[in-house]
Amino acid sequence: MKKIDGIPPTMKAFVAHGPNDSRYEDIKTPEIGEDEALIKTLGCGICASDVKSLHGAGMYWGDEVNTAWQIPPVCSGHEFFGEVVAVGDKAAEKWKISLGDWIIPEQIIPCWECRLCKTGLPYMCQVHDIYGFQSNISDGGMAEYVRINKRSVVHQIPKTFKIEQGVMVEPASCAAHAIERAEIKFNDVVVIAGMGPIGLCKLQFAKHKTPRLLVAIDSKPNRLALAKKLGADVTINFAQENSLEKVLSLTDGYGCDIYIENSGHPSAVVSGLQMIRRAGTFVEFSVFGEPTTVDWSIIGDRKELTVKGSHISGLDGYKIAIDFMEKGLLKTDEITTHSYPLAQWKEAYEVAGRGENSLKVWLKP
Repeated sequence: MKKIDGIPPTMKAFVAHGPNDSRYEDIKTPEIGEDEALIKTLGCGICASDVKSLHGAGMYWGDEVNTAWQIPPVCSGHEFFGEVVAVGDKAAEKWKISLGDWIIPEQIIPCWECRLCKTGLPYMCQVHDIYGFQSNISDGGMAEYVRINKRSVVHQIPKTFKIEQGVMVEPASCAAHAIERAEIKFNDVVVIAGMGPIGLCKLQFAKHKTPRLLVAIDSKPNRLALAKKLGADVTINFAQENSLEKVLSLTDGYGCDIYIENSGHPSAVVSGLQMIRRAGTFVEFSVFGEPTTVDWSIIGDRKELTVKGSHISGLDGYKIAIDFMEKGLLKTDEITTHSYPLAQWKEAYEVAGRGENSLKVWLKP
């Protein structure tokens, strides 16, 4: 075991105790074994899922449809990275890391025992522990220190990265996987609905696939302006114009070839099914805070659509995100708009939840 001097016995953390019950408090600094590591958190982004969890969304805390998945008390946050301050000998060998390295664990902690893990799909693990959601297994990055679970998949982050880049690696990894799922071809018209942080990353990854036309949809002018700057050929403000009519006019009345839903709003699903062409591809990524109702006949009988889900980062999302960012192919400077000390979590969550003049909001433990 190797560790730096001066690791405190207690630390500040933002802890979820239940629906609408999260607290900034002092807790014990994690202890690690020989097959684990301890990082000092350098930054942690606030995901839309964090906001929805804070306010008691059923997919986390359980409802008439969902079994409770979040186990309190647990330090929130899965969009984090940090500096190695303690590492067991087995972990150092397994992950090829040393004291002082900047590392990021993939958000899911695979069990490595279920059928999905054993058949090459650890990101779909049946157990599905994710940092920031399960007490004592996966405490997250909204804390001064984080124990890196021995089952984790770990990546190194170049120290040339700014902190703002580090907190974007996880969102960008999810974006990379979604674009790979879309299987974009040269002649495709691609529509991406929702220009939040992940949507803007998807837009850039999609641009590198060189589709014939890349369309960004949102209702916030500042986000659409940034989308245009980052590569959108066409931007549509659905609050000011009819997005369906616009897409049909761009495609000789056929509709887009690929529609990527990134907003998490039920209306974007209905709109997407309408504007996609027959035999087109619909990629669903978002986390929804409320049920979505659609006429399923449009998927089968009327259009014979290919509908694909996109879950977190896939197998290679982190490698792709880090590589693209290191090469300057993925721009995130204007996406990370607000940062707050961990003690100001309430204001940070409110800004992230409103999304009016913000994109990625992140915390500095």
